[in-house]
Amino acid sequence: MRIGCLQFAPQVGDVDNNLNRADSVLSRANPQDLDLLVLPELAFTEMLSVEPVMVFGMFGVHYRRKGYNFRSLQHISPFLEPTAAGVTSLWARTTALKHSCIVAAGYPEKVDVSRRWPANPEYYNSLIVVNTDGETIANYRKSFLYYTDETWALEGTGFYSGTIEGLGEVAMGICMDLNPYKFEAPWNAWEFGYHVLRVEANLVILSMAWLTREDAGSFSRAPKEPDMETMSYWLARLEPVIRAEAEGEIIVVFANRCGTEGQVVYAGTSAVIGIDAGEVKVYGLLGRGEKKLLVVDTDEEPRAKIVSLSSSAAAAVPENTAPPPAAAAAPSSPDWSGPNRGDVPGEGAADAGFSPVSPSGARFSSAPPGSKPTITSRRQDFLEPLRQRPDSARSPLPDSEM
Repeated sequence: MRIGCLQFAPQVGDVDNNLNRADSVLSRANPQDLDLLVLPELAFTEMLSVEPVMVFGMFGVHYRRKGYNFRSLQHISPFLEPTAAGVTSLWARTTALKHSCIVAAGYPEKVDVSRRWPANPEYYNSLIVVNTDGETIANYRKSFLYYTDETWALEGTGFYSGTIEGLGEVAMGICMDLNPYKFEAPWNAWEFGYHVLRVEANLVILSMAWLTREDAGSFSRAPKEPDMETMSYWLARLEPVIRAEAEGEIIVVFANRCGTEGQVVYAGTSAVIGIDAGEVKVYGLLGRGEKKLLVVDTDEEPRAKIVSLSSSAAAAVPENTAPPPAAAAAPSSPDWSGPNRGDVPGEGAADAGFSPVSPSGARFSSAPPGSKPTITSRRQDFLEPLRQRPDSARSPLPDSEM
């Protein structure tokens, strides 16, 4: 399967130019024979309010900053789109027909319910999916709302699952769906991860607008470097899928945006990974600040495999929200950074026969009972290029592509 992730930096309230920005990235890449193209959450309708909010979290007091933030229904009203009939849907259809591929893109949906009962319209943070003929084949509505969504959107009825011709059994989520519900559910509820297993999905699509806690200055110094803290957090939230060692590979697509909005910095790091028999393989991974189309072919050998997670993954929660408690042991590390962070006691980790995944990072491989995961915060240790594996026929890759 050939999959594309369109990572770009839409600007606040500038829908027309945001459409042009996406077109520009696509035209530069000129992709051939794509099967699937995925865009970020609310891909063309960014709008910002940057007032800081004080949060009392388990790791002390900090501030979170708002991204894709609509303070009220009134603020988002100019950007709302009718179900499968707005500018995002039109762009998706045009692009699907042009490139003969399935397209998924996030948009703010307005649902007319007047035919059912006299009531105000309903509003959702949604993801439209269009097939190669330009027909709408899915319209998923975000189930777990982030606090900025709650100012205008309703919850969807549940995570998406369904059979899509050309893709197989698909599970879909939008950004916050990957987290514990309202950050109140236990970390080890793993709602989305268990959903993937329950529906026996072979493909997982996650459309995102995920932030980093780093400031714009430090984050922009290495735009081609992935944000491994964010990646480790995403994978930590898929622990049940990794631990299950289910038969057959599960492809996971993380389509995030990049760039800044005032004080807010998006994490980029869009990726396509494969989870197979407990191993995490990397087919492609973009840098934190790259405005680029990532194209991978999952029928080819992966470019790298994940051997361990960043020790500071607990800092990589979305939209600068306090990380929830871990459900697995998190050994201390000399690379550990941040205030008031220590070991988190685990439950059953010693008997699992698996190095558990936690917000603080863990090794993805079988391990003897009671063994501790390998912790690292260096990217070159996080990814093991396949050029180091004797069974790989791939040529060496420059660091900038890893």
